[in-house]
Amino acid sequence: MKIVIVGNGLAGTLAAKTARELDPEAGIEIFGEEKYAYYPRPNLIEFLAGRLPYEKLFAFPENWNVRQRIDVNLGAKVAKIRPDERTVETGSGGVFPYDALLLASGARAAVPPLTGSGLKGVFVLRTLDDALAILDHLRTHAHVAVLGGGLLGLEIARAIRGRGAEVSVVEFFDRLLPRQLDPAAAGILKHQIEKTGISVRLGAVSREILGAEEVRGIRFESGDEVEADLVVIAAGVKPELALAKDAGLTVERGIVVDDRLRTSRPEIFAAGDVAEHQGRVYGIIPASFEQARAAAGNMLGMDMPYSGTVPSNTLRVAGLYVTSAGEVNPEARGHEVLVRSVPEDGLYKKIVLKEGRLVGAIWMGTKKGALEIGRFVALKKDVESRKGDLLEDTFDFAEIS
Repeated sequence: MKIVIVGNGLAGTLAAKTARELDPEAGIEIFGEEKYAYYPRPNLIEFLAGRLPYEKLFAFPENWNVRQRIDVNLGAKVAKIRPDERTVETGSGGVFPYDALLLASGARAAVPPLTGSGLKGVFVLRTLDDALAILDHLRTHAHVAVLGGGLLGLEIARAIRGRGAEVSVVEFFDRLLPRQLDPAAAGILKHQIEKTGISVRLGAVSREILGAEEVRGIRFESGDEVEADLVVIAAGVKPELALAKDAGLTVERGIVVDDRLRTSRPEIFAAGDVAEHQGRVYGIIPASFEQARAAAGNMLGMDMPYSGTVPSNTLRVAGLYVTSAGEVNPEARGHEVLVRSVPEDGLYKKIVLKEGRLVGAIWMGTKKGALEIGRFVALKKDVESRKGDLLEDTFDFAEIS
């Protein structure tokens, strides 16, 4: 059995490790476009902030793959898939056969069609090379604008602010983290971020990045301008679909997969940021974990269904723990919402119930109970009898677990 994996990010690496655990004899080969060994992308933020040294970026010891008999080819971009021949071809012309192929090529940073986005001093943060380029430019440029008030944008802003730069966050929507937070929680978060010296501009539509050859500022649709000599665009990501399209696989927002992570060619699988399951491209770490494990088993002929992932993440944003799970902005009738808020402490807790079952939650400003509340949302736990107690700091989740 020969397994070939395109992509040495989280999904590709975890699928390889899982496949090796399940089958000690299978041939497993990974092709990674970057020249670096696997590193968790969240580590880039810590590296950018100066809290994590370069040598600590990487997830595994050197030569871990040799010990597990997994061949890893770095700086080896797969240029073409030939499904009928069951081979992949690299950019250097090498041809490699497979019995099962996993596409775990991830996503690239999305760059909106903004005038001036090609100027010197404009960056994205998706790879280690991106982080190194930002740090190099930051040595002589200290007026930074981050375009995007999502999780990545806020963490980039905080990391760069920690290096002493003046930082502005520019967000198109009327609040920060619009997918994860409701207006009240977003307002508390904004206040906490501004306390760190980061300025926040909401409802701002960027029209143009100003400058002749290098960045000197941003102009908005309103006509206002803000000074900047370094701009980081944090406008989300787009799945890497070119290979799949060229191979004739079914592609919509991502590479379409079934409940076994199979594409429209049953011997080709997809997992992670590139995969679309039941109309959804998750783009979150828990989904990559679950999809990678299922794909590994299914490539080996096992039956390991994937039924979807309930979005739930506990992250640290501007020094605050933020957990968002399930339906946090319910619009349909029949939902019950309970909230506890202490704005001066950055504390905000919200639960959303439907017929007594927990279907959504925001847990901000504390890590206590965050893991349990996320698990309860995933299970749609019936908490009707204790719903009034859940929001209290002293509540013991073991009482209803």
